[in-house]
Amino acid sequence: MKFGPDNHEESCSQGHSSASTIATIKAALSADPDIDSSAIEIRMLGPVVLLEGYITNTADREKAIRLAAMIVGPENVQDRMLSRFPTQ
Repeated sequence: MKFGPDNHEESCSQGHSSASTIATIKAALSADPDIDSSAIEIRMLGPVVLLEGYITNTADREKAIRLAAMIVGPENVQDRMLSRFPTQ
């Protein structure tokens, strides 16, 4: 893969590939001990990060969105996560 202006469609504005952006977000989610990210999937649609899958509480949703926004900017995060709250 070639980075730079000739391959802009496959890279973000900073020159990172979609794969490295996804890996960075996954690593940030995994590193946070207060979030259960095991059922969160991350995909890219152009410059937009799609957070999909399931969360078990509202705090996890907010943390996942916040972490992704720190990496790609809040305007580039799309929340498609579904709530799966444990039954008691």
